[in-house]
Amino acid sequence: MLLNNGCSVYISEEYITTFSDILGVMFESEDSCFKKCDVVVAVGGDGTILKCAVRCAQLSKAVLGINCGRLGFMASLEHTQISELVRLVRGEYTLSRRMLIKADICDENGDHIEFTALNDVVVSKSDSCKIADFEVSRNGGIISSLRADGIIFSTATGASAYSMSAGGPIIEPEMECIEFTQICPHSLFARTTIFGPQSVLKVKCHTKDDCRSNVVVDGNTVFAMSCGDLLTISRSQCYVDIIDINGDNFFKSVNKKLMQPLKEFSGGEIV
Repeated sequence: MLLNNGCSVYISEEYITTFSDILGVMFESEDSCFKKCDVVVAVGGDGTILKCAVRCAQLSKAVLGINCGRLGFMASLEHTQISELVRLVRGEYTLSRRMLIKADICDENGDHIEFTALNDVVVSKSDSCKIADFEVSRNGGIISSLRADGIIFSTATGASAYSMSAGGPIIEPEMECIEFTQICPHSLFARTTIFGPQSVLKVKCHTKDDCRSNVVVDGNTVFAMSCGDLLTISRSQCYVDIIDINGDNFFKSVNKKLMQPLKEFSGGEIV
């Protein structure tokens, strides 16, 4: 479709065997593909699209997701709608600008490592801990001290992911905010809190000396956190533009993929 409409198509050389029979495609390293392209087309589930979107944010590239997975909240098209790619060439689309968050981890030796997330940063107890105590502060003042299985910091984009499953609200994805949700808290009054984009949130995890808490960034475990470590969550300087071909794609996905099962149930039976 893209080749037939005058586009140059770059594919990672990792897939050269799979697509070797397609004439006109150029195979290069993944880094080279990202740098040379004007638009990234990510084909897969939300995880694949998420990974590409974070990379696109770092390089100021727009990304179009084609869903081959289950939910596909970040996708503009389903795999059955490939023919609609012609609208990308014609410029018949809108851009949805999304905020990202930054996770800075300072270990007990004072060394820093940094990660960027489009969906969320999760701190959860490991298998070695029965439960963990979390201390969360905002701009220097403690806002929460709780015992829980874990805590989630998400963007508006990530509000429909793990945070929603833990009881958090769905947020319009273009909003700039940081959402804080607890996972199975030992409290009757724990509620999701939404902070402005300028907030700087710091997390300490109090566990036994031999226990660790896992820091998970966009679904990938990146660090084992101990009592002496400090996690700082803040707005990233990066943004990513998600291409929306069909218009209001996010709300259509919410209505179709989350609300539809409820709408079809009435009077004790499926209608």
